[in-house]
Amino acid sequence: MHPIPHPIEADTGPHPKTARPSRGIQSVEVGGQLLKALAHSGRRMALKDLARAAGMTPAKAHPYLVSFGKLGLIVQEPVSGHYGLGPLAMQLGLISLQLVDPVALAVAELPALAQQTGCTVSAAVWGSQGPVIVRVEHGPMPVYVAMRHGIPASLRHTGTGKIFAAFHPSRAAVQAALAQEGLAGALDDPGFAAELDTIRAQGLSRVQNELLPGISALAVPVFDGFGALALAIAAIGPSQMLDLGPHSPQARALSAAAQGLSRRLGSRVA
Repeated sequence: MHPIPHPIEADTGPHPKTARPSRGIQSVEVGGQLLKALAHSGRRMALKDLARAAGMTPAKAHPYLVSFGKLGLIVQEPVSGHYGLGPLAMQLGLISLQLVDPVALAVAELPALAQQTGCTVSAAVWGSQGPVIVRVEHGPMPVYVAMRHGIPASLRHTGTGKIFAAFHPSRAAVQAALAQEGLAGALDDPGFAAELDTIRAQGLSRVQNELLPGISALAVPVFDGFGALALAIAAIGPSQMLDLGPHSPQARALSAAAQGLSRRLGSRVA
């Protein structure tokens, strides 16, 4: 058998120019700053305040606002004269929320997050009886924990579960799920209640050697455009290598990923 010869690359003349970014319409981009300013503020604004937030003068901002008003992107209150987002902007936002799949977005982020944290990472959603892990991505250092897709997460003893216990909108649903674990009344335990308050304040849950000796975890919430908990993402690793401090590199990476996902879901996170 004769070896396949390597192809010879011929010089065919000047190399093609690097593709330039697509050209846009500058006036649309300038006017869009007004829409961004309104979305960021989350409230109706006076012309001078809105123009200042968009980095322009009121005289320059006004024609854009008139055009946006004709399209339904902006409305002006007749009494105060303040501007707010209009019906078309709301329709676009609702349609966007309907088209976004939180789980698909989170799953796409997990491989990079596993490498960044050096841990096994997971995503979980609220199922019919409590939190359920929907995706696990193993990091560079294997963790011998019985984690796989479809298994429930304890509300009391896992970082993921504690995120749901802290942020789930229905206390009754959390109580019912805890009862399924044989932990009825756990929400009334002062120690657990104080821990959940800390999780809400920090946006981070921590578990150290709780379910398994030598294994620790961090977990954070991801919120949707309505401010409701969409899912939780967690990092799990050996206790000696997972820094549980709220400002540790691993905690910051996890929080940054959660905030990025929340923004993509329409949440106005800090």
